[in-house]
Amino acid sequence: MPEDEYRKLLLRTLIATVLCIVAVLICYFWIDRPVAFFVYRHHINRFQVFRWLTYPPPEVQNWSALVLTILVVRRAWGPFLRWQKVLLVACLSLIVADAFRISLGDVCGRYWPEIWTHDNPSLIGTGTYGFHPFQRGDDIGSFPSGHACRILGFATVWLIAMPRSRVLATVICAPMLVSLVAMNYHFVSDVIAGSVLGWIVATYAAHLARLQIP
Repeated sequence: MPEDEYRKLLLRTLIATVLCIVAVLICYFWIDRPVAFFVYRHHINRFQVFRWLTYPPPEVQNWSALVLTILVVRRAWGPFLRWQKVLLVACLSLIVADAFRISLGDVCGRYWPEIWTHDNPSLIGTGTYGFHPFQRGDDIGSFPSGHACRILGFATVWLIAMPRSRVLATVICAPMLVSLVAMNYHFVSDVIAGSVLGWIVATYAAHLARLQIP
């Protein structure tokens, strides 16, 4: 029954959320700051390859609207091929996941690892660290990671609908997630939270579109 399916999905979502909260707390107290200072002191973010790896997620989002428009027009000439339907759902999942991320960013209000825009408060730049809930603005929007949310929001749909793409998706996505920490764009816990958020939205999107493989 569909109800049983979604109850199981809800249970998995709750378990993933609890595990994510535990992981975030562990990273917040014992991992985030040491890793950020390590990246800064060893100038890891000077490697251009890490910077380049952060470009695809926002670019995919920028082109999603055009892709969706093309697919909507294409549908007038007949049913979608499977990959076209998966692409449609993946683009929608990415957009919805990022909207969730923006809302959570305002709720959590976390400072960034380094100064990037408008002299934002940061751990390394101003010695500021922590969450300041319900404060809006890009200067306190580090948590959860928008890049990670986009990456998993898009890729997870493909992982569910086309299992044969799992190795390729992992090879593509993993370096991009690592680059967010290597560039000091995000703390480790930001990336974990963004990844889990993207995974949750994409999983529901794939199930609602009936893309999952039995």
